[in-house]
Amino acid sequence: MKFIVDAQLPFKLAKFIRDKGFDAIHTDDLPDKDRTTDSEIRRIAKEQDRIVITKDNDFWEGYILKKEPKNLFLISTGNITNKDLLYLFDKNWAEIELKLSIYSFLEMNNTQLIAH
Repeated sequence: MKFIVDAQLPFKLAKFIRDKGFDAIHTDDLPDKDRTTDSEIRRIAKEQDRIVITKDNDFWEGYILKKEPKNLFLISTGNITNKDLLYLFDKNWAEIELKLSIYSFLEMNNTQLIAH
């Protein structure tokens, strides 16, 4: 699995995923950094077969209406510290990995993972 982490999520999340042995880039790795457009993120995700990790509901709408991006991981925790977000990923990583290998749309809030 390969990932692209959207700008409103911490760079440390991409590092966390890389430390788990997966290919992950953050928008800060791209030329336009946090100004990378949603359409550019979709293009990269499509061309490189990456799962988009985002808090941005625009990606959810695009997924529902056009199936773009092809694979989406929506974070719906609301405002949360980076430390708490990384804790959620660490605590749930085995289940995240399993569900992303089966489902094309996964959502995580503060208490559960929801496969769509």
